[in-house]
Amino acid sequence: MLLLLLTVFGPISMDLYLPLLPALTAELGAATSTAQLTVTACLFGLALGQLVAGPLSDRFGRSAPLYAGVVAYIATSLVCAASPTVEALVAARLVQGVAGGAGIVIAQAAGRDLYSGGALIRYYGRVTVVGGLAAVVGPFLGGRLAAFTDWRGLFVFLAALGAVILLAIAVGHRETLPPKLRTTGGFARTCRDVRTLLSDRRYTGAVLVQGFVNAALFAYLSGATYVLQGTYGLSPQQYALAFGLNSAGFMLSGYVAGLSSERYGVTATLAVGLVMCAAGALGLLAGGIVALPLVAVVVSLLLVVSGVAVTTPPTTALALADHPRTAGTASALLGAARFAFGGFAAPLVGIAGAATMLPLGIVTVVSVALAAAACAALEPRRAARPSAAAPEAPEPQPVP
Repeated sequence: MLLLLLTVFGPISMDLYLPLLPALTAELGAATSTAQLTVTACLFGLALGQLVAGPLSDRFGRSAPLYAGVVAYIATSLVCAASPTVEALVAARLVQGVAGGAGIVIAQAAGRDLYSGGALIRYYGRVTVVGGLAAVVGPFLGGRLAAFTDWRGLFVFLAALGAVILLAIAVGHRETLPPKLRTTGGFARTCRDVRTLLSDRRYTGAVLVQGFVNAALFAYLSGATYVLQGTYGLSPQQYALAFGLNSAGFMLSGYVAGLSSERYGVTATLAVGLVMCAAGALGLLAGGIVALPLVAVVVSLLLVVSGVAVTTPPTTALALADHPRTAGTASALLGAARFAFGGFAAPLVGIAGAATMLPLGIVTVVSVALAAAACAALEPRRAARPSAAAPEAPEPQPVP
């Protein structure tokens, strides 16, 4: 449960203030695309933070990078709250993302320390569920808190949440990577590990698939608030409810995908997820070309985010199952791809301003098409069943 709690850093950092993003844009006198850089900066920070914390956790254990990341997250959230300009906020969001990335990558790596086979797939299914739950709670809380505070107060809330998580870690966290299983060799060893991972066709394919589908997801996170509030006139509270519906679909789909991957195979589940993403992306593209009713747009968004959730447990298990001794580094590259690809996609949604959803439709369609193409890199013989994902080294024993 504590490991699952660490996964909230990503969605809660992204989602809590989205209902007030238009108000933030107006208060700081920023252009729409500039304000969206606060989303992009956090995405790149989350990617960079995982690249740093993952290899460090393989070498020094999971605890030290985790504590450092959470403490830094609390401090940078307060800096975000005090930012006087949009440029200062963008910089602070970058550092906040770096700090939050430690919790995300360690939750993934520690899960690989403790589980394998079907249990590993179920674990990543639950990680997806908790991420979806945080995505439901985040905008809902943001919408409700908007009645009492401004966007600065929401960042103070994030700092308080970080303090609660720090207390939970101090009380309940135990090291999951024994010293005898840690890597040695410093930066040179990390570079060798990265080369080994990227030479694994199945690992690289899974990373690309996750990266591209998350580009579609983060395009939605960046653009949906302008589409639903600007084009369709929803209030922040109504937007929070619509966003919560989609996030609930993400949560349910992630849970079902974990079970489906174990029963029917990871490739079949992955294919279903990509079809769902494609259907939703085409709906958004149609909505950018002709006027569609609100319900059609919401359903299209629901299909996109639910499809992303369905692809997450199988691709995560495919990426990490064969690499127990470098789970931190493998998790770091996988997580970095999610947020880096999303960081590139998010600002593209605002290129044409807040009055049209056509860029959102184009970005999601292209992202899903690239994910489908990357899926061809997965080796069918080895990826057909989760049972084929046998570890290459003796399994670490669970820590009491």
